[in-house]
Parts: sequence; structure tokens; C-alpha cells
Amino acid sequence: MKTYPLYLDGAFVAGAATVDVVNPATCEPFAKMAIIDRGRLAAAIGSAHAAFGGWRATTAKARGEYLRGMAAELRRRGEEVARLIGMENGKPLAQARAEVDLGIDHLEWFAEEGRRAYGRVVPNQVEGKRQLVVRTPVGVVAAIAPWNFPLMLSLRKVAPALAAGCAVILKPARKTPLACAVFAECAHAAGVPRGVFQLVCGPSDAFAAEFMANPLCRKVSFTGSTEVGRSLIRGAADTVKPLSLELGGQAAALVFADADAAVAVDGVVAGKMRNTGQSCSAINRIYVERTAYGQFVDALAARVRALKVGAFDEPGAEIGPLIDAAALDGALEHIADAVGRGARVVCGGRRMDRPGFFLEPTVLADVPADALCMREETFAPVAPVAPFDTEEEAIGLANATAYGLSAYAFTRDAGRVFRLADSVEAGILGINDGLPTTTSNAPFGGVKQSGWGRELGSEGIDAFLDTKHVSIRI
Repeated sequence: MKTYPLYLDGAFVAGAATVDVVNPATCEPFAKMAIIDRGRLAAAIGSAHAAFGGWRATTAKARGEYLRGMAAELRRRGEEVARLIGMENGKPLAQARAEVDLGIDHLEWFAEEGRRAYGRVVPNQVEGKRQLVVRTPVGVVAAIAPWNFPLMLSLRKVAPALAAGCAVILKPARKTPLACAVFAECAHAAGVPRGVFQLVCGPSDAFAAEFMANPLCRKVSFTGSTEVGRSLIRGAADTVKPLSLELGGQAAALVFADADAAVAVDGVVAGKMRNTGQSCSAINRIYVERTAYGQFVDALAARVRALKVGAFDEPGAEIGPLIDAAALDGALEHIADAVGRGARVVCGGRRMDRPGFFLEPTVLADVPADALCMREETFAPVAPVAPFDTEEEAIGLANATAYGLSAYAFTRDAGRVFRLADSVEAGILGINDGLPTTTSNAPFGGVKQSGWGRELGSEGIDAFLDTKHVSIRI
């Protein structure tokens, strides 16, 4: 069983101990990842701080060349990385390959954005002075990534931070560290200067505490649950540590009677079932205008029944296993709760009789508003559906949540599109589009308890830059 090393201060390090990496399709460990303790993390932060001065002085153009070099190495090893993602995460190979491709695109996008991190000259209001606004890198950045898109969501943080001139310490999820371990090899092969990029793995609570308390760590960027995000906010209070937070979602999809039925079904299946429903931007609640409700539920169930379930490398697999036993148990609890409150199972609803953490892709109809799956994020291939009668009611249902990462609507009414854009409380709105987030050049992030700040787009580099006013007497 191969043990993957950490990448610390320009060297690959075995670490003090290891943790097993489990294939969720078999429930069996297949690799090990080196881990370190909090003290060794503190040393990594120190070496990142030492490297920061030289990296910030490197031109944006030259930093971009390093990013392009990482992208080229990742492209060269793309199939290897995709298969690792499939084994550690469970997602079908086609989706894992798409994750690698989008990660490469993130690197290439921010290779250019670093050259466009402009300041400005402010028109003078005082005789004998000139006013400048300049943007400078924040310093050492801790990038804490989740397990559901282990490579892509890591590179959404690493790429803009490096492009901005920051040194980066990446902590992937302990369940899924292997794709990031190979990315560290890509960074090394691209010649990234010693200490500028480091890969660590270890105890989450202790690492979070060190990132928050250590004054040399100047910024934390986190993707994960809102519960953990709240904990980080509390931990950042003592040092007023700046945070970027991409947290949970509870996205609604609104299907209006005037929608193209085929487009709506395709969009809901894509938005709900991608990555086996394990996405913070996934559709979690589906509301359908009553006059189209029955026909839509039938069509959705027919599509969901036809989805092929399998391990990552099974030909044609579209749905993989859930990440672990707790995820599977949680999904089954949500299904049982909905049925207990009056919902009906149209298809699926059971654990599959095979090794691994597999759940039948599920459609629930007539789901009441108080069901757990309508109030809490269901990280699983479970699609709950309920009817609505008016546009105003639909908007109210979509907004009736503490979260606001993404939302979806299917309609051919142009006026309604603009009303929804104005009224739906979400950072991302897909109109007749179940996958609005598969791009590097548009901002990604939420409102309310779905987080702070934006990743990607021209906004994505802002989180890693300080704005400084320079007043010059002449």
C-alpha cells in the first residue's frame, strides 16, 4: 500500500505517522497519507513566511509562468490524478476527469489574473500631493479544502493566492488527500521556489487552532460546512484573522409550467446528481408549478431510474458511492423522515445490496416543508419535490432558508428571469442551467450563512490582496 508524502519547505517528507485513505466503493483502505502534528505545522508556517518576501517580489508575469508550469504538469499526469480522485472520493471517472480539467483551467486563469491586479491613481484634491492606491499580497495563506472536489476546490484557493504573491499552505481533507499530494509533485516539478507552496495533512482542530493563533499566518480560506465555518469565525476573533468562507447550501430549483420540460428535467438531474449529490451548490429542494407537477415528477423519476450506479471505473457510471458510512446513514435518515411526514418514494430510497456506501438514486414527491431534507443540506442523490402555485410563492420558498449559495430556475418567461435575478437570495443563479459553476471566469460564492467572499472570476484574487493608500507630497 503506497504512502504519499507531505511537501514541506521544498522537500517531500514522510511525516510522523500515517492515515489510511479508504475507497468508498469498497470500504477498504488502498493508500496511506503522511501526517504531521501542530508543532511541525508551525514550522511550515515559519518557512512559508520566510519564502514570502522573495515570492512577493517576483513579478506577476513570472508568477504566472510558474502557475502555467503547474498546469502543464497536472495536464501531463491528468489521468493518474483523475483515477486517484475516483478511488479516494468515489466519483465516476468522467466526472473526475472533468474536475482535473477545471483545476487546470483555474491555474491558467489566475496565471493571467495576477497581471491584472491593478491599483489606480486617484485625482488629487489637495495642492502639492498625489494619491495612489496599490494592492499588495496579504502574506502566508492557509487553504483548507474539502473532500467532495478535492483537487478543484484546492486549486480555487491555491491558484489565486500564488498569483497574488502569497505563500500558501494547503491542507486537504484527510479523507481525500491523494490528488493534492500529486499536485504537490506537479508544483515541485514546475520549480516553484522553496516554501512558497506546501502541503500538510493532520488533525483538523489542532491545525485550525494553529492557523488562527499563529501571527505569521495572515489569511485563512476555507470550504466546508457552515458549522465548521462558524467555529473558524469564533477562532479568528482574538486575532481578527481575515477569512474567506465557502460554506453550506440548500439550493432550490423552481420549475415553472412554461419551462421546456426536457431542459428542466436535464437541468435538475445535472444539478442534483452530479458528484452523487455531494456538492455545496447542488439542488436540494425542487419546487414545481402545480399544473406541471405530476408530469415533471414522472419524467424526473424515469431519468433518475436510468442513471447507472457504479464504482469510479465502471464503464458508464454516473452515480458513485457516498463518501462514508455516516453520509449514507444521514441520507437514509432524511428519506425516512420525509416518508414519515407524508412524502412518497417515487424511486430509489434504499441502500444498494453491494459493497461500498451506495444509495439508490432517489426521488421523493409531495415532500412537506418541515421535512429534514427541505431544511438541511442532503449530501446525497436524493431529490425531494413539492408543488407551488404562484411565482411569489416560489420565490418565498426558495428564500426560506438560512443559506444562499446557489439557486436554479427553469422558465421561458424573459420578464420572470429578471424578477428572479432581483429577488432570489443566492450568490449563483442558474436559469435553465443545472451546472452554472463549471467555469473559472465567473465569481463563485454565497450570501447569508453560505459564506463570505468570492472565489474565481476577476474577484477571486481580491481575497489575497490588501488595498493600500499612498499619499505623496511633491
